[in-house]
Amino acid sequence: MEKRKKEIMSITKYKNLSNSSNVDWFEIGEEFLRVKFFNTSKIYQYSYRGKAGKKDVDIIKSLAVNGMGLNSYILKYLKEKYD
Repeated sequence: MEKRKKEIMSITKYKNLSNSSNVDWFEIGEEFLRVKFFNTSKIYQYSYRGKAGKKDVDIIKSLAVNGMGLNSYILKYLKEKYD
């Protein structure tokens, strides 16, 4: 039987280098990004297999790590594309 690697994920506080983002924190998985915005308890997931797709999820993963542009990109391109 093949053993599957357990994916270890951690919640990361968003750097918010522009000081204008509504993103509180994010969590990166192999095929998804989860985002928590201020003023809501809901956690939004964008995934390769969902409406967002691999290309956009890879872009927002990079923006999340860099700490700038994530909120703007989601509002412009992915507002209704969460899972």
